[in-house]
Amino acid sequence: MKRKRSAGIKVVVMGLVSISLYVLLLAEQDAINDYFGRGGLFAFLPILTAFIFSLVHGSFTGNFWSFFGMHPKQKQEGH
Repeated sequence: MKRKRSAGIKVVVMGLVSISLYVLLLAEQDAINDYFGRGGLFAFLPILTAFIFSLVHGSFTGNFWSFFGMHPKQKQEGH
């Protein structure tokens, strides 16, 4: 039961972080577009942003499926 509760907390926390990132992205899109369009080292910001979104969303999704008991099939030895 404790394991399921821990997984549930992770799902909620990562879900809130994911939602917060999307809200921030949409609420501040003008400022974000301004920074992304500056060139130079600022050109890496879209890549960094996509990486952050990918990590957060991937963590949320993994915890979501674990919470419901979905895990990858384990390979059997000898096959």
